[in-house]
Amino acid sequence: MDTQGKEGSFKPLFFVMALSLIIAYYWPKALWLRDPVHKLLDPSLGLLINWNLEIGMLIIILFITLITTLVQKYTTDQKTIRELKERQKEINKEMKELQHDPEKMMEIQKELMPLSMNLMKMSMRPVMFTGIPFILFFRWFMDVFTALGNPKFFGTLSWFWFYIISAMIFGSIFRKVLKVA
Repeated sequence: MDTQGKEGSFKPLFFVMALSLIIAYYWPKALWLRDPVHKLLDPSLGLLINWNLEIGMLIIILFITLITTLVQKYTTDQKTIRELKERQKEINKEMKELQHDPEKMMEIQKELMPLSMNLMKMSMRPVMFTGIPFILFFRWFMDVFTALGNPKFFGTLSWFWFYIISAMIFGSIFRKVLKVA
């Protein structure tokens, strides 16, 4: 299990996150960005939402979740991630067995920290590719649903919670079907 050089750095991730926050903050004032996004998404995805709120949004969420799952699968080293997760499970099992011996447990925990950090670095790589488009979608959703009077999905859920719950369900299904670690 060679993870040297594969786990990457957090610097590009921080850059993408900072840029995403700037885009989110300046969205109302950045007409040069907001208008083209609306011109692209209003006639396509906007039609789905106007056609049928729940079904249209589910189709959009399904599409976004499929794309993010594919990006996750093909921008990460799936074999190494599986190996790291398996080793993490083994270490956690060892730690449970050694609860009565704090010294040995601390020794094992020292191995877990770098392993967890490598796993996190590898798992965060897809955010570099999806972070900015994700923010653009969310800002567009906010504009669209504000213009529609903040409708409730299935009578109770805001668009945000409907998105989160649906994306979690679709994401779980796609990760299992596509065998994503």
